[in-house]
Amino acid sequence: MATTVLNEEILEAAVTGGSFYGGGGGGSPELGMRLGKMALEMKRAGKSPSDSGLTLVDLDDLPGDAVLLTVSAVGSPAGKGHHAGAEEYARAVRFFREKTGREVAGLITNECGGLATVNGWIQSAGTGLPVIDAPCNGRAHPTGIMGSMGLHRVKGYESVQAVVGGSREEGTYLEVLIHGSLGFADSVVRQAAAYAGGLVAVARNPVTVSYAKEHNAVGAISRCIQVGKAMLDAHPGDERISAAAEASRGFVALRGVVAKKVLVSSGGFDTGVLTVESGNDNYELTFWNEYITLEWTEGHDSRRVATFPDLIATLDLDTGDPVSSAQVKEGQGIAVVVVPQSGLILGAGVKDPELYKAVEQAVGKEVIRYVF
Repeated sequence: MATTVLNEEILEAAVTGGSFYGGGGGGSPELGMRLGKMALEMKRAGKSPSDSGLTLVDLDDLPGDAVLLTVSAVGSPAGKGHHAGAEEYARAVRFFREKTGREVAGLITNECGGLATVNGWIQSAGTGLPVIDAPCNGRAHPTGIMGSMGLHRVKGYESVQAVVGGSREEGTYLEVLIHGSLGFADSVVRQAAAYAGGLVAVARNPVTVSYAKEHNAVGAISRCIQVGKAMLDAHPGDERISAAAEASRGFVALRGVVAKKVLVSSGGFDTGVLTVESGNDNYELTFWNEYITLEWTEGHDSRRVATFPDLIATLDLDTGDPVSSAQVKEGQGIAVVVVPQSGLILGAGVKDPELYKAVEQAVGKEVIRYVF
């Protein structure tokens, strides 16, 4: 069995590379590091129920009928309320198993991101289940249904999602088990995140290994770790930016200064626009948690440079570290790295044109015709 024991070095690389593949979203890298360290400490303290806890396992090493469970964080990274922590993440998996009675062989994350790439670590340490290198998507995406592995196309499929989050002290704590269509369940989870005041922990949508082989982003966690290691091996600043572009098979689209930022946090989403000045050129980035479009602009004219699911990542010019759409500030020097979708490991959830209608409505830009 091809098993990687997860440790501090891999954690740092996974969070760094994951933040890059977050493409503006994917959760807080600070929280990712914190939860990852908690998970490692739980393992060292002997609190993991089995030796399989905190290992990364290849999908091919599991039988085809074994069941995988998606774990994720859902909500607004910029939300000012309570965000789910270690207890809530592990509790979501236990809550799912208690209420459904399903046997689970491994955990998969919904996407790649500063938090998302290590989403399964704390759950793995708390349950003894291994992390499987087959996330629902190899980059971050804005809607839950995009991380649902194409299950929305399976006739009669009913989503089952366990949601845990909020604060008991503030009276916002909740545990909810949702049964329903994927679109309905996604909207309910988003509302739960808003009611809970920030991010909620979710365990959802059990699938077999055979299904995951055809619909998931197999090997994407290893890709994040590889790119993260390349970035960490480079000197901070421009060398790290170039390393990210080279290791990810992307390119540096621009270097400039954020002249203006518009951000609205509502309903579990961060939505907005960045205006970036690069020499004599002006660029506009729209985001819906993740960056959706990058355009060169001049007056009323514009030229599309990249469109989601192309990866559009912003990196700080001084450090070369990724910065999310929620974190980036006016006056900040940034580089924008683009990885075309052909260079990404993508799951089935971002390959359906129907799912892009909500994206177009959110950012007010044409997306479908550029992607399909």
